[in-house]
Amino acid sequence: MFEDLMPGRFSSEQDFRLATLNALLRTPHRNVAPFIPLFRRVHDHDPRFFGHLAAWYFDHGTVHDLKQLFIAFMATSKYDEEWREAGLAMLQKLPPYQVERVIRLIKGYKDGENRVAGIVASPPRSLKTAVEQYLRKREADHKAFDSTVLHARKSVKMLYATFRIKPGEYAQKILFENNPPPSSRLAVLKEIAKCEKPSEQARLIVENNIPYRVAISVVKHMTPTVLVAIVNAMTPQEVINNLASLKKRGAMDDADLRKLIEHKLNQGKSDTRVSALKTRQALAAASLDDEMTKMVEDVGDKQIKAKGKITRPTALLVDKSGSMDIAIDVGKQIASIIAPICEADLFVYAFDSMAFPITAKGKELSDWERAFKGIRAEGNTSCGVAIEMMRRKKQVVEQVVIVTDQGENTAPFMAPALAQYGKENPVPSVIIVNVGRHTDQIERALRAGNVEVDTFTYNGDYYSLPSLIPMLAGGTRLELLMDIMSYELPRRKDKELTVSAKS
Repeated sequence: MFEDLMPGRFSSEQDFRLATLNALLRTPHRNVAPFIPLFRRVHDHDPRFFGHLAAWYFDHGTVHDLKQLFIAFMATSKYDEEWREAGLAMLQKLPPYQVERVIRLIKGYKDGENRVAGIVASPPRSLKTAVEQYLRKREADHKAFDSTVLHARKSVKMLYATFRIKPGEYAQKILFENNPPPSSRLAVLKEIAKCEKPSEQARLIVENNIPYRVAISVVKHMTPTVLVAIVNAMTPQEVINNLASLKKRGAMDDADLRKLIEHKLNQGKSDTRVSALKTRQALAAASLDDEMTKMVEDVGDKQIKAKGKITRPTALLVDKSGSMDIAIDVGKQIASIIAPICEADLFVYAFDSMAFPITAKGKELSDWERAFKGIRAEGNTSCGVAIEMMRRKKQVVEQVVIVTDQGENTAPFMAPALAQYGKENPVPSVIIVNVGRHTDQIERALRAGNVEVDTFTYNGDYYSLPSLIPMLAGGTRLELLMDIMSYELPRRKDKELTVSAKS
């Protein structure tokens, strides 16, 4: 998949690192197996760069699966103890289900009928010690342990079993004996299931902070009283994730419940744990009324703005020629991601053999989604026609994002149009977002003309699209690389934590 990214084919370490950065920024969501050889190649050839990139991506990246793969390599690194320490420090910050995924990557796992080999043949002893620390820390706080089990029971059991870690007395009763102590929230669940009074169920849910998906599994009759209690205990992200389910249970038709949901959505605007893209998924699934839809859109708008800012004039060109429905869909998503954080000019065009300016009534995510309505895939393909229109309109940009399969059959073509544009303006850098069954036709032509080109391959996962933000924000790719190389490696704060079993 990345056969061309071999250390020997680059003239300098800087070129190799830039090419690696480009490749990693476009890693797809949840399908990391094809990228394991690339990670191994980069780690073995340039471990210092790999380590600082892992630390930087853990704090600034958007794809959880990529973070987990970084941690898997760092936690088992043979390069330096400091690298392993950094990987284990990042591991401690993950929720249990992600720790489980890291362990699967390290030890190997089944993907359908195929067996994916692990990162290392024999995990280091320090990994087991770190997982034991992870579990003991949660065992030491019974409330925290209850919360961990309520959200990820199977993952927690897997961690004990995989490393043959003897659970403490409290964990043993909850996980393996199904006999939770009376003080445990797990015991409260049984009490809720037996209770017949909605008011009593509501009280128990509120007092014990029972998660929504757990509560609905034990409460047989979901009354407004119980729903108020459940929503009250939910985080803003949980509310967003479950809007369709809440609507199905009548939450939007009850004045008090609706007011409570609106309050949670307002909190979501400043909650850093909220995903902007998940607001769109929630809207697509829930079919909310206009007022509630606007509130959810506002949450997404605020979260997008928190990702960074784009200070260079930018053009977004979207291929709408025949069969390019996927380009239109991706282009709309990209416009709605970058428009709210553009502090300089943003020019958006859809094109076939002609260019069509697309404008929105505002710079918010929701405004751009509406602006793309009515754009249909049809016509021939001239990837340079929008560049020519920008030249004639004297629209000056420093970077161009073009969403296309790189097939063009009608003049003006991209490379000559950009060369003509460069006679009157500085030549902008270009990011090609590859969609569908793409070629490298435009990329090769631009490189031949000494245009700075990056590519980002879209593989069907909208969660990967925010990875474009660091490619567009701030300074040049070289400046981003310099920031990464100086990024500090994390260390655990609780290395002295005993791993003896707690009762």
